[in-house]
Amino acid sequence: MIDIGLNLTNPQFAPDRDAVMQRACDAGLEAVILTGTDLDDSQAAAELAICWPGFAWCTAGLHPHDARHWDAASAARLRTLAATPQVVAIGECGLDFNRDFSPRPQQEAAFVAQLQLAVELGKPVFLHCRDAHARFVTLLGPYMSQLPGAVLHCFTGTADELAECLALGLHIGITGWVCDERRGEALRALVPQIPAGRLMIETDAPYLLPRDLSPKPKSRRNEPAFLPHIAATVAALRDESCAALLAHTRATSRAFFRLDEVMS
Repeated sequence: MIDIGLNLTNPQFAPDRDAVMQRACDAGLEAVILTGTDLDDSQAAAELAICWPGFAWCTAGLHPHDARHWDAASAARLRTLAATPQVVAIGECGLDFNRDFSPRPQQEAAFVAQLQLAVELGKPVFLHCRDAHARFVTLLGPYMSQLPGAVLHCFTGTADELAECLALGLHIGITGWVCDERRGEALRALVPQIPAGRLMIETDAPYLLPRDLSPKPKSRRNEPAFLPHIAATVAALRDESCAALLAHTRATSRAFFRLDEVMS
């Protein structure tokens, strides 16, 4: 199985990154995509990916929280970063109108600039959208036909938003949010509506520890080793075997991020 969203650069992993990655391997993961959330973080993710060749790759981009820092120098640096073999997607980029850590016009400018760069470089995009769906699809729509792929990571939206995302051609990333019978109830009902071939799974570690893990870990830190638990939950919600779910999500993720191409 493949974890398409792992924040391995997060300080929570600093004491034991090697052990975290070993536990991921032991749990049956064959690949992880490390998330780049700003340019320094993306550089660090690329450097970490080198440490696990054939197992770890990364994204490179600027999260909407940090969009206020986007400028011409950012674009130049991201273009250089994206040329490294470890970088398989542009992102995490998008819009976050929930926290508004960056002004919305700057979020939109940084988002569009990264979409344009992804088109120029022929890279898929790893996307973030929170409380900004209408504006998100308006800005993204014109680029979809020019992008090799786009995945909305950590989807937690409504039925109408899912339908619109699927109609637009987006892939959908599902996290341990579905393992929370309280906050994740609405999403649990939507998971069966995501077609095979458009669904991918992720931990978003160290965030979103599955609430129903048993026995409960001593730490609240999520890990890629918990992806099998998320996969089992998603499979049950879709009324398919775990083997079937892992077969199609694995194939989708490998194709989306072109892992076989970057390994050759």
